[in-house]
Amino acid sequence: MWLADHVVTPALQALGRHDDPHDIAIALLLTALQLTLIAGVFRPLESLWPAERWQDRNLTRVDRTYTLLMLLGLFPLFSYLVLAPLASLGGSPETVQGPHGLRAWVPWFQQHPWLLFAVYYLLYDFVYYWMHRAQHAIPWWWALHSLHHSQRQLSCWSNDRGSWLDGMLQSVILAGVGLLAGVEADEFAALMLLGELVQNYSHTNVRFGFGRWGSRVAVDLVFHRLHHMVVDPQRPGLHNCNFGQVFAFWDVLFGTALYGEPIRPTGVADPVVDADNQRGVLAMQWHAVRRFWGTVRRPLGWKFGEVAFSEDCEPVPVEHASVEHAPVEHDDTAHPSTKS
Repeated sequence: MWLADHVVTPALQALGRHDDPHDIAIALLLTALQLTLIAGVFRPLESLWPAERWQDRNLTRVDRTYTLLMLLGLFPLFSYLVLAPLASLGGSPETVQGPHGLRAWVPWFQQHPWLLFAVYYLLYDFVYYWMHRAQHAIPWWWALHSLHHSQRQLSCWSNDRGSWLDGMLQSVILAGVGLLAGVEADEFAALMLLGELVQNYSHTNVRFGFGRWGSRVAVDLVFHRLHHMVVDPQRPGLHNCNFGQVFAFWDVLFGTALYGEPIRPTGVADPVVDADNQRGVLAMQWHAVRRFWGTVRRPLGWKFGEVAFSEDCEPVPVEHASVEHAPVEHDDTAHPSTKS
């Protein structure tokens, strides 16, 4: 590969590193592909067929920064901190005596690697679905995850806006399940990258989806947008829906799928979390950790259910918090594709 031989290898030699240049080159190409799809495909779609019309996109700027930080810095760092230990624990073909995980339990998979990868992905997405539900149900975890939901302007850049502590916790859980299933480090990286790309798409501010039947199988933009809706005081449980990352049928199967609703404002009704929209990246991270520390050390932080946060970051009943959002402007034709 030209990039590995003429760019990555000289750079590694200059740094005195002995990493595999081809793995790094592939990672760089995947990063370039992801940024190209976000900026060159998803972003133009937002201008052509927006789900919500905004007077400006000021609140999306910090999300663009998050995406660039994740793809150009934090994800490679994560690879060294999580994927490298995963590879050493799982072993390499030279050190592991025979197949392990799913390869050992179902030897047939050794001759069908693509089907094995598909099974891995189903398992990965299934674990993600239940983990995502836990992020909303356990108050101390919501204290971190709420940073991701504070976005008032959900866009193609929004996926990577979130607490880095929350991201590490997610990664450790998913990597641990992958290790038990026998997922190799490069396979796990592919799972993560594919999931990231799908989520970049599902956060895009576009008003059409996969249609009535397609949205029952895969998560589309309309389906996931409802997951990010602001709490409706008249229907307070409506927002507890659509937790799937890639496959929507987990929500259908476990009764958390919501279809047929019109476009709704996105964000949170808690003014303490909503204040993230006036902060920069580092301040957001600090306040998410403050919310986490204020919640994890209190009994209410361990009881399943929804909470809001006081100014001192103590968990409080959700009815004690409310914040008004500007009305959403959208076409009368918006959201026609997923009505039941």
